[in-house]
Amino acid sequence: MNSRSLKGIIAILAVIAMYLLPTLLGASPMPGGRALFAVGVPPGLHPEAWLYFSIFIGVVVGLILEPLPAALVSFIGVVAAAFLRVGAIPGHDGGISVKEALTWGLSGFSDSTVWLIFVAFMFAMGYEKTGLGKRIALILVKYLGKNSLGLGYAVALSDCALAPFMPSNTARSGGTLFPIIRNIPAMFGSFPDKEPRKLGAYLVWVALASTCVTSSLFYTGLAPNILAGGILNSNGIAFTWTDWFLTMAPVGIPLLLLVPLLTYFLYPPGLKKAPDAPVWARKELEKMGAMSRRECIMLALAFFALVLWIWGSHLADGTETALIVFMLMPLLGVVSWDDILGNKSAWNVLIWFGTLVTLAEGLNHVGFLAWFAHGSASFVRGYSPEKITLILLVIFFLSHYLFASVTAHVTALLGLFVTTANGIPGVDAHQTALLLAMSLGLMGILTPYGAGPSPIWYGAGYISPKAFWILGFLFGMLYLAFFLVIGVPWMRLLHPTAA
Repeated sequence: MNSRSLKGIIAILAVIAMYLLPTLLGASPMPGGRALFAVGVPPGLHPEAWLYFSIFIGVVVGLILEPLPAALVSFIGVVAAAFLRVGAIPGHDGGISVKEALTWGLSGFSDSTVWLIFVAFMFAMGYEKTGLGKRIALILVKYLGKNSLGLGYAVALSDCALAPFMPSNTARSGGTLFPIIRNIPAMFGSFPDKEPRKLGAYLVWVALASTCVTSSLFYTGLAPNILAGGILNSNGIAFTWTDWFLTMAPVGIPLLLLVPLLTYFLYPPGLKKAPDAPVWARKELEKMGAMSRRECIMLALAFFALVLWIWGSHLADGTETALIVFMLMPLLGVVSWDDILGNKSAWNVLIWFGTLVTLAEGLNHVGFLAWFAHGSASFVRGYSPEKITLILLVIFFLSHYLFASVTAHVTALLGLFVTTANGIPGVDAHQTALLLAMSLGLMGILTPYGAGPSPIWYGAGYISPKAFWILGFLFGMLYLAFFLVIGVPWMRLLHPTAA
């Protein structure tokens, strides 16, 4: 028996174990990876890449069905791939050492976005422990809390106001808005484990869906947009901030205005109106009295982070800023070290997203993404140039199911898709490349791991895994439809001679 066959058998046993163990524990089995691996290796793809993809799909199915906690599912996937020496292999047989496999397996924990997400949970704890989050939430309820729809629009417009100045949507949505918004549902008796649909689930989804829209609406609303701009410039495709905004405005502005309303009907809150809420909030604010010293410190730290996130990128990276504030929180008495150690949600998300980033990056390491991109290019040849543009956009958008960050998506596929468009006669490469780049923020809505803010809002616990995936698909298809039906024709109208 050769080593490849042995690895295949071990992989099948590992994946089967992922199904049998939950069953023995009384949970549901996890279908997916085992059946996929048994189908056989597609032409042109390395067997180990197909083996790795099978494990990845098994993990994704596990995240959807959750027979085990999400963090444990992705952790099992990383351990299995590292043990089989497949995730770190760039398309060759054997030769990988235990140390190299382990280094790859732990690589996700060095990702800056992973730590920014972790610190966002610590920020939220600081707001909660000091009472600052409750105070700000009460102020919002006082002025906008007569109905849940009004609160939804407050969340969406708050994100929009920050988006042009904050390239990190993780910092914007997770680090700035999440600590405030999470305090509002509790005031109405809506908790993750008790009546989550009363208000909490609605606000959580509006917050995530809104930040995905604003991330595409503004060139500076998402850090990977700037990375994409560099790739486009290197291919001779130039544009300005205004070009980006004018092209996306007919798509982004209507979507931003529709998100709270659509969520209100597709995933309605149990609480529709609360006419007495503003009066109650005013009385609660009076009971709280003046701001405490700890509240003032937390507010100063939040303001410090916000200023650096918006204007201080030349001084400190967004994650570095977050870590500085995180370090100062226990030193200044905002929270204790025991509070930090006891924040189970933060540590859970750190393990989950750290391992998930590793798994997603592995698809690129083993050559699966390059094979996928080249296969997509072969698939579109023979269609009209207009249809080719649409097909490339759809494939590029839906392929985000394979990525745990927008940055990874840009790095792995954008250049390949731009090169593909350049190489097909009749296709307007300028238009196609810009459209591909402008879809990056919107696609983050697809999965609980698709963008930096996603695991933060998912980790809040108000929306079940099944509902999160269903809503992600529904809103993702809506965003894509708007983009194709409105964005593509509008692009052609604005740049009729771009080719």
